[in-house]
Amino acid sequence: MTEATDRITLPITGMTCANCVATIERNLRRLDGVQSAVVSLASERASVEFDPARVDQEALVARIRRAGYDVALGEAVVPLARLADDNDGRRLEAALRAVPGVVDASVILATEQARAHYIPTVTSQADIREAIRRAGFEPIEAQGSFEDAERAARQHEIGRQRRLLLTGILFTVPLFLMAMARDLGFVPGMLAHAPAYNWALFALASPVQFYVGWQYYVGAFKALRNRSANMDVLIAMGSSAAYFYSLTVLFGLVDGHLYFETAAVIVTLIVLGKFLEARARGQTSDAIRKLMGLRPATARLVRDGTEVDVPLEEVRVGEVFLVRPGEKIPVDGVVIEGRSSVDESMLTGESMPVGKGPGDEVIGATLNRLGLMRGEATRVGRDTALAQIVRLVEQAQASRAPIQRLADQVSAWFVPAVIGVAGLTFLGWLLLGGPLPSGESAFTRAMIAAVSVLVIACPCAMGLATPTAVMVGTGKGAELGILFKSGEALERAGRVDTVLLDKTGTMTRGQPTVTDVLGADSQRTEAELLRLAAGAERGSEHPLGDAVVAAATSRGLELPQPEGFHAIAGQGIEATVDGHVVLVGSARMMESRGLALDGLGDRLARLQQEAKTAVAVAIDGRVAGILGIADSLKDGSQDAIRQMQSLGLRVMMITGDNRQTAAAIARSAGLAVDGRPADDVVRAEVQPGDKAAEVASLQGAGHRVAMVGDGINDAPALAQADVGVAIGTGTDVAMAAAPVTLISGDLRGVPRAIRLSRGTLRTIRQNLFWAFFYNVVLIPAAAFGLLSPMLAAGAMAFSSVFVVSNSLRLRRLELGP
Repeated sequence: MTEATDRITLPITGMTCANCVATIERNLRRLDGVQSAVVSLASERASVEFDPARVDQEALVARIRRAGYDVALGEAVVPLARLADDNDGRRLEAALRAVPGVVDASVILATEQARAHYIPTVTSQADIREAIRRAGFEPIEAQGSFEDAERAARQHEIGRQRRLLLTGILFTVPLFLMAMARDLGFVPGMLAHAPAYNWALFALASPVQFYVGWQYYVGAFKALRNRSANMDVLIAMGSSAAYFYSLTVLFGLVDGHLYFETAAVIVTLIVLGKFLEARARGQTSDAIRKLMGLRPATARLVRDGTEVDVPLEEVRVGEVFLVRPGEKIPVDGVVIEGRSSVDESMLTGESMPVGKGPGDEVIGATLNRLGLMRGEATRVGRDTALAQIVRLVEQAQASRAPIQRLADQVSAWFVPAVIGVAGLTFLGWLLLGGPLPSGESAFTRAMIAAVSVLVIACPCAMGLATPTAVMVGTGKGAELGILFKSGEALERAGRVDTVLLDKTGTMTRGQPTVTDVLGADSQRTEAELLRLAAGAERGSEHPLGDAVVAAATSRGLELPQPEGFHAIAGQGIEATVDGHVVLVGSARMMESRGLALDGLGDRLARLQQEAKTAVAVAIDGRVAGILGIADSLKDGSQDAIRQMQSLGLRVMMITGDNRQTAAAIARSAGLAVDGRPADDVVRAEVQPGDKAAEVASLQGAGHRVAMVGDGINDAPALAQADVGVAIGTGTDVAMAAAPVTLISGDLRGVPRAIRLSRGTLRTIRQNLFWAFFYNVVLIPAAAFGLLSPMLAAGAMAFSSVFVVSNSLRLRRLELGP
């Protein structure tokens, strides 16, 4: 028997030579089911013949990636007109994954979007949209950018539900009033029993049932056709039972009460809930829309010496852009002319403007506050920091948090179970219902109870409980410069009990800074002492010399040029500055020259105890003072540590420095506590490669550890930790080696991230409790006849609204300074 074979062409990236071709071909041929694999270096294509029963296209892509190369996949983001519940999402995901060329697909119920990564040589976005239509859903055709498409999808759904709601109210209110007036005896007897009265009720109910409620019939049909069941099935069954039973009574086929108003109220209340839910859900993605809205529409470029305004999409790397005060910087770039103060708070969450001058990097979408600047574009389009942030937030919002698994498992069988309970309810009341009230039949009572069961059930609340909270949480984090790369990272951050902080570059600035200027007597001011020392150090390339020069420059001191500069290895430097012979170096250097410290010895010892490097300055053969140099703490580090400790977290520091220096830094940061052993809060003299082992040791002791580092030399430890938090900058967002990234270098982002995670977890638990409690309690109540169908419909309509509204409360969560 001949094997069925498929052929696929894959666009490959990362190939450089013939060896790459051989490597990819060899790896593909190792897969069971691959008959042949031919790779072309010139066209960068791999043509693969394979047996689809034994290997699929996802395995082919994974194998290429495992070999160290990649497949150039396209991404389709398709807004959808309407998703009923989580079952619809799973059904559409399955339909998209069945499309040849689609490698993976996900459907986000909270945003009503379908996302698919596809092989562009096999399929296209048009094919994906067609597959969505074949599955019974409606993709929104929107022109323009992604945010335009999303906004169009939102407005389309809200406007449609508003029209249906107004129509439902227009017919349902008079229908309900007429039915209740007759039931309560407010209608004269002759009119109450006149056939025309019943036909009037029928005329009012029918538009609601088949116009307002038609969406539920369509949704139920499509679900059942695909051998699935969703919320639409429950609504269609419940309202149809009341409507068609009333129709049989109207036609005189059976004796009984009319329930046209029940069917209409069910449909109208459900539409009201869907309308409110659509409006609320539209707010869950406000944060990402705000981020995308930060981009200016145009950029002012300098082309051929002339200033021209062009659409942002036309800016190319290397072009020169011009930014006036009050304007937004169009793309990421480097300042080549001018100085200004830039507000980066929209990306980093930091309120203080940042000074920018020639050579400094600027981030697109940030606000130029003061001066005129020219810059050279270094990153444009999808490569800008803002685009990277948006992508990371989108990926996080599309991911599933582990806590969602239970809801996913329950949702899969929920609707069939409810239909089964409704069937048992009907049979139970019909056969074992007991005495009947006057004028009511056993069939009617059984039908009303079964309808209540069908209508009260709400799978939507379970499907929305986790993703809406994750969306709001990740969005709020992005606004504050905290990027969670997945729902799992957002969940895990709230469960940690230990925070391990890297010292250099995380707690400290990562560069030496002059902290003390101590004069030997009053003959020279501190400014004069620092000016002469910095003048001598201008010829030095040592980091300590750079620190002295930077300190003098920051104070506005004018530095003279040194003469006769001479570096003494391991000790210091000697130079002539403004006619003075200046020595800058260690105490040992001064002793070797026979220079006494003149009472500065105690001060020098104190600086050393504080883990500072003490540098002596001698002028014209006499020690004139001492400079204290240290890697100083970042602004906010002490406050961040206090906040983490107030959250009940064990905060520790890890560093490669010696124990004396580490202990001093720990004391200054507020980590050392009287009576506590240093090793309890400090891990000193740890090599970069051993940091991951320290994390594993803490985990082995039963701790959930968050590792905070700079994302480069700390990468193994960040990966080992339960939650890795990378201290990054706005332009290096995509390079962070951790599931959580703080765009700014402010350590206070760590307690904010943990508070946000805990708040999100708390909201998810509230949502899941409500969703399960609601269904577990009210479905049996409806089955036992304690709820009328109209009350059941009202409760069901507002259950999803409650879940979404509760998630939106996260936007007001206080995360501290």
